[in-house]
Amino acid sequence: MAEDHVAAPSDQPSGQVAVPGALSSSEVSRPWDPLPLSVVADLMARTERPWLIAGGHAIDLFVGRTTREHADIDVLLRRDQQAVHEVLPGWETFAADPPGQLRPWPAGEILPDGVHDIWCRPDPGSPWQLQFMLDEAEGDLWVSRRNAQVRRPLGELRHTSASGFPYLAPEVQLFYKARGRRPKDEQDLDSALPLLSGEQRDWLRAAIARTAPDHPWLGRLP
Repeated sequence: MAEDHVAAPSDQPSGQVAVPGALSSSEVSRPWDPLPLSVVADLMARTERPWLIAGGHAIDLFVGRTTREHADIDVLLRRDQQAVHEVLPGWETFAADPPGQLRPWPAGEILPDGVHDIWCRPDPGSPWQLQFMLDEAEGDLWVSRRNAQVRRPLGELRHTSASGFPYLAPEVQLFYKARGRRPKDEQDLDSALPLLSGEQRDWLRAAIARTAPDHPWLGRLP
């Protein structure tokens, strides 16, 4: 799940086939100027498809304050791909094709299951401003793409902040952050952990244990 800048530069090693139309490494590494949450909410009001703020912003919304700077902004969709084109008409949209190349994604194309990230900017001269993440579901269950045994009713994924923004349940977001354990992920855990309920801690501990039984975060989730 969404975390910052998952695409890799499109310059390929010898023997690896480049995706047609893939952006160069200099284009991929262009600076970000993430949209404010209020602007994202206004854009997403153009669609009736469900969406959630994810990434570090989701932790901030749970905690109720800004805990750190954010390099980008992530919106989670449940495979409702066309919502991107509905809310961003005229924008440039790029799919992060495995193993991480960014290539143009036109309206009407159905992305394959292996594509989970979409980068967006208003025009070629603009910085990156919004990232969408596509996640999996089976019926009424969200299914982790990292471990299909980790599941959650879709209705339990959505939380709403005091300011009205929908955001991803913090325990689910922290589960995804547990994989990277970057300094910002550790900071997000420090910010959210004291506010997690016993049930949220239990879910996070069980999810991490299923995926990484020796993970150091387990010691912080008694």
